[in-house]
Amino acid sequence: MDNEQAPLGIDPTKAHPSRRYNYWLGGKDNFAADRASAEMVASGFPTVRLAALENRRFLRRAVSYLAAERGIRQFLDIGTGLPSAGNVHEVAQAIDPGARIVYVDNDPIVLVHARALLTSAPEGATAYLEADLRDPDGIMTHPELHATLDMSRPVALMLVAIMHFLPDDEDPYGILARLLEPLPPGSHVVITHATGDHLTPEQYAEAVAANERSGVPFRLRSRDEFARFFTGLELLPPGITSIVEWRPDDAPDARSPVDKVSMYGGVAHIP
Repeated sequence: MDNEQAPLGIDPTKAHPSRRYNYWLGGKDNFAADRASAEMVASGFPTVRLAALENRRFLRRAVSYLAAERGIRQFLDIGTGLPSAGNVHEVAQAIDPGARIVYVDNDPIVLVHARALLTSAPEGATAYLEADLRDPDGIMTHPELHATLDMSRPVALMLVAIMHFLPDDEDPYGILARLLEPLPPGSHVVITHATGDHLTPEQYAEAVAANERSGVPFRLRSRDEFARFFTGLELLPPGITSIVEWRPDDAPDARSPVDKVSMYGGVAHIP
């Protein structure tokens, strides 16, 4: 896309995480600023594209697991990003066409493409909210959410590759608590998060510096910091692990190296 194609209300000179992610996944719905920011991150963490691809694979496995083995039929996906193959509703409705999904993102470009996210099977339903993770109460009280999901029944809250965009001063743990509070018992939460635990001190410093230069706030967190998101919840096997090692569907020698992906994942049950 070029600047003339930017929809009203979008500043194409400012990078956005969803469009940057789209670029790493090989998409074309991004601007020069997004590509420059993405390449800046890659200068400090050269395998970031691999991490993005593996994160998408994790999402598909997690949704399949929750739908097929945990009986989840409702999903709230915050930080949806631009549509690509294997969106939550496609995976969930392949298992049960009656599954219901609400997507949330704060990038107006995603809204432009939301029709691709709303191609629900007739038995189920999908909806899209333009909202911000930093306003959890606005998300959880949104009329469209309540028109689509039955909040008396279990919901899977999907926070895939988004919490690391919240620095500490924005209270990410408090935001998560406010998202979880309205969810009924039997619900689940899925989180992935970038980490520096698998990097050398030099690699870690380079990654942090590159993220600072990229113009998008970003916070690598340790395993202990990541584990705090699951306080009071029941982590499901295999617990907190690299996303490439979470219920993998390929042989060990075919998996991406943990240090090249540098991302934790976990799925937990809300008692």
